[in-house]
Amino acid sequence: MTTRVTIWNEFLHEVENDEVRSIYPEGMHETLAAAFKEHGGFETKTATLREPEHGLTEEVLENTDVLLWWGHKAHHEVDDEVAARVQRHVLNGMGMVTLHSGHYSKPFTRVMGTYGSLVWREADEKERLWNLRPDHPIMDGIPDYIELEKEEMYGERFDIPTPDELLMISWFQGGEVFRSACTWQRGLGRVVYFRPGHETYPTYHNPLIQRIIVQAADWAKARVRRDAAGSPNQTSFEPVPNPTKEHIL
Repeated sequence: MTTRVTIWNEFLHEVENDEVRSIYPEGMHETLAAAFKEHGGFETKTATLREPEHGLTEEVLENTDVLLWWGHKAHHEVDDEVAARVQRHVLNGMGMVTLHSGHYSKPFTRVMGTYGSLVWREADEKERLWNLRPDHPIMDGIPDYIELEKEEMYGERFDIPTPDELLMISWFQGGEVFRSACTWQRGLGRVVYFRPGHETYPTYHNPLIQRIIVQAADWAKARVRRDAAGSPNQTSFEPVPNPTKEHIL
């Protein structure tokens, strides 16, 4: 069965910054979409910040099994109504994979219920991501570690709820460590956070990083979709005592 993936990207850095555009000439969302198409089994669409409703209408989300989110410089520009819409769809079963600086995005912080804060440094330093769960579907085919020659540093304390599963820890050349691949269940939906992907580095061209993202989407995809918000009064399936009747014990 085909998994329907929507890849959301601000698509601002690639438009405004020559260095970023040289790495991702069509945008990070298109680089990621190409990885999904190469893998097979996915139907991909993309959405960006400047589209009406940020490209995330009710119809789009209804037809999305898993949403990927990359944001950075314009979290504040995301409409609160759209963020609430994404949260509702996650709670009702849609999967969400949040990438890199999406830790501060409105949808992620709404779903997590925390600030998503951390410490950071951009210094062209080496990152080594250690695979803690080679048995997990998201980590299938991933070696003991992935080494990225240059990346932005994210360090603890990362203000997130304790992950249901911690899949990778990063070590950085400057000495910091970071919980870089985490999963949660939120309502009926599955959520993944995956750290690498600063816009000035070619991280999303790395085949192993692409593999993790594709496998994260496959793991997080919707298993069931239903409105979980209501608390209806339930008619009994079998006769029950009249709740107003006085009982003598």
